[in-house]
Amino acid sequence: MNRFLLPLAGFVLLLVVLLVGLKRAPDKSNLPSPLIGKQVPQFTLPNLFDNTQRVSAETLKGHWSLVNVWGTWCVECRAEHEVLLQIKQEARVPIIGIDWKDQNEDALSWLAQLGNPYERIGTDNDGRVAIDWGVYGAPESFLISPAGTVVYKHIGAMTQQVWQREFLPRVSGTVGPGA
Repeated sequence: MNRFLLPLAGFVLLLVVLLVGLKRAPDKSNLPSPLIGKQVPQFTLPNLFDNTQRVSAETLKGHWSLVNVWGTWCVECRAEHEVLLQIKQEARVPIIGIDWKDQNEDALSWLAQLGNPYERIGTDNDGRVAIDWGVYGAPESFLISPAGTVVYKHIGAMTQQVWQREFLPRVSGTVGPGA
């Protein structure tokens, strides 16, 4: 019986350490991005609605933009969709979508059913552009300044609280870039 006591005590100690670590872990939706303060990655993607047009880094220059990486297979993307539609109605910033690792037919059907919050949508079917953006998983949203620099990154579903607290102050200039 004593020979099982030491391994059991070790296991319990390890479990306690892991649980404390999980509890103290930083907020996963606010992981720092190496892109903050830098120019957006150079990219060119086909436009979901018109394959002859492109969505590119140049699309993001000259005005504030919200880049939203999403996919129809993503549960959280569905959860944030209504908020994106509300943001579009505010008309503060255009929303540029990057449809990540998805089928074009699925994306078109999704948008027909739920509404389209995007000004343009680039299709990143193989996921290579998302890698350049440092995407961990959908949904992720990036705030892009008129100069074409990444100002802020949010991992997870966009909510009204996140939009009001993190994005709008940066667009209105009440929070400095990269803050």
